[in-house]
Amino acid sequence: MPHALLVSGSLGQGHDVMARACADSLEARGWTTGTVDAMALLGHRAGTAGEAVFRRLLGLPGLYDAFHFSALRPGARIALLADAAARRRLVPALRALLREQRPQLVVSVFATATSAVNRLRGSGDARFRHLVLCTDVTPHRLWVQEETDLFLVTSEVAACGVRRYRPDAPVAVLPAPLRAPFYRPPSRAEARAELGVPAEARCVLLMSGAWGLGPLARTAAALADAGPHVLAVAGSNAELERRLRRAAGRRPRLHPFGWTDRVPALMAAADLVVTSSGDTCSEARALGRRLLLLDVVQGHGRDNLQHELELGHADVVSARPAEVVRSALAAVTRPEPPPSPGATPDAWRTGFTSALERVDLA
Repeated sequence: MPHALLVSGSLGQGHDVMARACADSLEARGWTTGTVDAMALLGHRAGTAGEAVFRRLLGLPGLYDAFHFSALRPGARIALLADAAARRRLVPALRALLREQRPQLVVSVFATATSAVNRLRGSGDARFRHLVLCTDVTPHRLWVQEETDLFLVTSEVAACGVRRYRPDAPVAVLPAPLRAPFYRPPSRAEARAELGVPAEARCVLLMSGAWGLGPLARTAAALADAGPHVLAVAGSNAELERRLRRAAGRRPRLHPFGWTDRVPALMAAADLVVTSSGDTCSEARALGRRLLLLDVVQGHGRDNLQHELELGHADVVSARPAEVVRSALAAVTRPEPPPSPGATPDAWRTGFTSALERVDLA
């Protein structure tokens, strides 16, 4: 059977979701797959340091904006040096994996992996096709390498972003892939019965990525005090989960969650999804839910947020709790959009199959 290696990255959950979507589609076609974490391949010390630096950049207002727009987007020397340092660590680890697994296809869903994969492809160490999947609306310079066979993006704007760095780049525009449960979510009534939310109540889902960015505990408490039932998700942020559970002890309309695989049901139960820009937006749109976007993700998050607003059925707000409450109470009364065209798996599967055909692997 043909085999594919998917290279993800553990900075947030979005990369793993994209890798899983590709793996599901390939396995449905009879492929075997393996997924690796590029941050882990850097080694424990370097990987941990890399995540700490990224969190620090996001935690200081304007710092990641400066790095993204002044270094990553134009491909400034500091960005290329950082990429080269990571590549030196990744290439030996990836070479060993390629020799062990001998894939016919490598799919990179993490920017740090792309140049390392292409270095091996160009060196003749292994024969494989290389696809890069990026769901950002404007891929930065490190995503776009000369040896990549095909770039998979989710908008025409992103295709233009790729061609900024490689004018002759082969690009395919696909709908954003979703996790399988989002293609068959429960009804609103079923989800509310499961979660203990009254059928006629207003209900808001509040989440902000796997790291729980922003003052979510105070926001969740203020929203619940204002009347709606609030489904608040902390993700992997253990301290945020503790704060949410403390706040929920005095607020019966506040329903706290930590890391959970019940997000399809949480979205199905909600009238409004309050979240940061990212792949969660595609999931909410697939279920026909209106979005209120928290402006908390710097850099590529700014671009993604603007694109979500352009797509419609979305509003934006700062992360200050009082402003979130005011905006949410207004947004929750507006009509819901229809499910997006990507709400069925056929659109993604058809596009992904066409991509494989373009690189002679269908």
